[in-house]
Amino acid sequence: MRLPVPGPRDVLSALERGGEQVEALLGAVPRVLSLLDQAEALVARAAGIVDRVDAVADAATAEVVRVGAVVDAATAEVVRVGAVVDAATAEVARVGGVVDAAATQIGRADAVLGDVGVQVGRAAVLIDLLEPSLTTLEPTLRTLADTTHPEEVAALVTLIDHLPAVTLQVERDILPVMASLGSVAPDLHELLDVSRELNEILGKIPGIGRLKRRVEEEDDGE
Repeated sequence: MRLPVPGPRDVLSALERGGEQVEALLGAVPRVLSLLDQAEALVARAAGIVDRVDAVADAATAEVVRVGAVVDAATAEVVRVGAVVDAATAEVARVGGVVDAAATQIGRADAVLGDVGVQVGRAAVLIDLLEPSLTTLEPTLRTLADTTHPEEVAALVTLIDHLPAVTLQVERDILPVMASLGSVAPDLHELLDVSRELNEILGKIPGIGRLKRRVEEEDDGE
């Protein structure tokens, strides 16, 4: 916007036009001075506004720096939280593995308990079946416990220890002999018959009877 301030050409033009123009020009001088004052005031206000803008800019810059520091701290905190989350995730995975292993062990324990329950049930049935016999044998077992000496128990243990060797000898030596007795028995009977006939024949020979009596007397004397 152009200010209504007379220039050199306006002054020359006014001088050429006459006194009225000079008076009008002189009357415009106070207005020019007033406009200059207003311009100075505006310049002063503008300078103040610029100063305020500079202050606001400085404050904004400081605030941006502070916000940057806060952002850096927040970033570091996010990184730390990320590390904590990673560690927590790993720990959760490990706990999950432990839980899975525990579940497996619990399943095995349930299976074992089931087997134990079955065995206990069978034992209970067996006890129920054996209870009458055990009740009947109870006096005998008590008498056996009261009358059995520790040495007898040790001898029984020794006998049990020798049973494998005795069984081996019986199977190897005695059983074959007993199996052959069926074929030996007729031979023994025949041998006895022959011996009886031989005694009868010897008894008919003169002097054999007296010799036989002598041998029998000597045997009786011994």
